[in-house]
Parts: sequence; structure tokens; C-alpha cells
Amino acid sequence: MNFRNKIELYGDVMARVKYKLLLPFIVCSFASMGNEVSLTPVNKMAPTASADEAIIRHWRQPEIKREFWDISVLPQAFIDVKPAPGSDGLAVGELGVDGGKKANILALADELAKGKHGNFDSLLIHHKGKLIFESYYMRGRIDLSHPQSSVTKAYTGMLLGRAIQLGYLSMDDLDKPVAGFLNKLDASKFVDGASHITLHQALTMTTGLRVSDATRKSLLERPELVPGQKEIQFLFEHSAPITPESKGFYYDIGPQLIMQVLAAVVPGNIETFIKTELLGQLDITNFAWKTAPSGLPESIWRSSLTSRDMIKMGILAANKGKWKGKQIINREFMTRSTSKLIITGDDEIFGDGKDVSNQGYGYYWWSSDLQYKDKKYSSVSAQGGGGIYIILIEELDLIIAVTAHHVDHATQQIVAERVLPAFIN
Repeated sequence: MNFRNKIELYGDVMARVKYKLLLPFIVCSFASMGNEVSLTPVNKMAPTASADEAIIRHWRQPEIKREFWDISVLPQAFIDVKPAPGSDGLAVGELGVDGGKKANILALADELAKGKHGNFDSLLIHHKGKLIFESYYMRGRIDLSHPQSSVTKAYTGMLLGRAIQLGYLSMDDLDKPVAGFLNKLDASKFVDGASHITLHQALTMTTGLRVSDATRKSLLERPELVPGQKEIQFLFEHSAPITPESKGFYYDIGPQLIMQVLAAVVPGNIETFIKTELLGQLDITNFAWKTAPSGLPESIWRSSLTSRDMIKMGILAANKGKWKGKQIINREFMTRSTSKLIITGDDEIFGDGKDVSNQGYGYYWWSSDLQYKDKKYSSVSAQGGGGIYIILIEELDLIIAVTAHHVDHATQQIVAERVLPAFIN
């Protein structure tokens, strides 16, 4: 298991240690044993966490926190080829009418409902400007924000792009040292090279910082050591020596530095900035974003968004930072984020497969080629442990959102093998 897989698995544990009928919608019933599935048409109403809450209130527990791990497993999977319009601002369409082959996607959805690919919670497909497929399994709910794991890193990067768009930073600042933005650091105690780490290096995971597991443990166990900018002081003091070799791509420290710089340069507090200047611009209100030991919002993991709002973030990225005609993220920054700035090597692919290759990295967004038959399609994705993905395939005008928990990361292979052919003429 490579280092990245170890980190994602650790994060996942820490979070809480086909088709048979071509219908406008189908519901797949989970049997208590054997994952046998029967297909039964019902009223088209996506499952909600509020429905669970009604049951809980009946049990006289109205104060329970509505979080992902509080939700019971769905007795029925919800599969919809004609998503209902909502108040979220997403345009909706119909699979098979507005694109895509209905039989292919329903066959895959049937397998997901049967648990053949692990614990999937949702699969949504957006094509040519419309949400045309929506499905929920296990703990998936239309109105429940889902833990994003390391997809949070992509959102952290987008926050920086928003700060650049608003003029609090510039693109030229990306080549400046992180320490230069933080006025409470003592550079005399840094390991050699730490004072030269730039924002660009933090965004591409090429800082050169290497912190031992024992040091990490002390950081987690004694948060009093790392409030505010002391987190960066701690990392810059306790890293192994920074060398040319250590400055290669290493999926580890980076987002923490970005969040600290953001907290230093944007007006007000960073929590308000997240709420109003990124998520609020997309009318995203149903979210959670937990706090790191530093006292700042987490930058690596522990944010939560609904699956539909993940589609919105995918649209924002696919449109180079623009949302409904307004430039939210600096265009050049978003272009870099979703570009292949670094070739990471296929041995580092998180959930690889025979049709997944040529992996690279931008600013917290991954890229890879997905092959179907003799043609390769370039994809860009935000990825998180447990099976969280936002996948963009520009050539096919596709945005795919996947939530899951404790799955083998074969999602990119599933998309290459099962989703691509549904959108290739």
C-alpha cells in the first residue's frame, strides 16, 4: 500500500473508525441477507435525512446530531433517470432523452444497489448542463451532507482561487514563500529550506516537508502546541531536512499551509469567507466544515457536502471558475488546478484499473486517462478516501459525483468501463 493510500485509509477510519426494467425510475430493495434485489416502481421521491429524523423524533430523541454516521442504511436504493428540480439551482433533464444510454447506467445502478462494488452512497451524472441521473444507496440522502475526505483539499485550493479573484492575493504570489505571509513565525528555528517553500509547492504537494508519524501523533495529542500559526512553526521546525530529492511529489503536507495563508490575508475570519465567498456564491448552505487542531477550518479532510452540491463544485471547476456567468474563482488559477502540472506515475493511482493511466496532479485535482476500446478520454478528479469523487470528462461534457464509504477504490475503472460507453456514440 503506497503512502497516499495509507493516509486516505487512516482518514477513513478516523471518520468512524442490472438493470431489469427501463423505467423512469426504479427502486431496489435490499434483503437482509445475500443482497438480493427486487425492482419495484414507487413514487419518485428521493430519500431524505429529515424522514429519518421524523422516526427519531417518534423515539423521543429530537436532539440527535444529523450527521452521516447517524443515518441508518436505506432499506431501498433510490434510482432516478429524471431527477426532480430543486431549489438548489441545478438544471435537470432525463437520461436517454438529454443524452446517455439508459440501459447502461441502469445496469450499473442495479449492481451498486446489490453491493457488488462496495458501499456506495450515491452516484449522480451531469451531462451538457443538466443533472440527468441521481441515485442513493446505503447512507446516501438527497438532503444530507456527506463526508468529503480528501476532496476537501480541492475545496481548500478553490478558496485560494477565490481570494485571488477578489484581489487579496495575486497569481504572482503563488511563487512567493509561505512564511512571508505569516507574521508570527520565527524563521531562525526552521529546518533548512523551509523558509523557501512557496504557495505553488504547497498546492502541488512538493514542499519537501517530511514529518514522522511520532511527530504527527504529538501534534494530534497536544493541540495546545499548534494554535494558529504555531501549526506552521511546528511543521517547519520538526520536518526532516528538506533536500532536492524530498521536493518531489509527496501526497502529504500542503493544504495546511494554504489555509494558514488564507486566514492571514482575507478580511474577517476564514469561516465566514468559506461560507460567503465560496459556498455561498453557489447557494450551498447545507454543509459542515470542522475545525483543525490549529483552530482554523480543516484543510485536508472533514468537510461535508451533499451530492448535488458536489455537482455544483464540479460545474465550477469545469467552467474554469465561473458560475452562472460570474467568475468566482480566478480563471488562470482554476485552469492550473485542473491541469497536469506534475506526472505522479501510474503506481500512485488511487484505485487504478486496466483502463486508467497517465496520472498527474494540479492544484489538489488529479488527472488521468480513461480508456474505452481504442480511445482515451482525459479526466480530472477531486478524490477522497472512502470512495469520494468529483470526476470531470470535458470531451463528453460529463460531471460525475460519487459518495461511498469503505470501498475498494475502483471508481475510475468503473467510470471507464461502464459510464463512458453510455455517452459515446
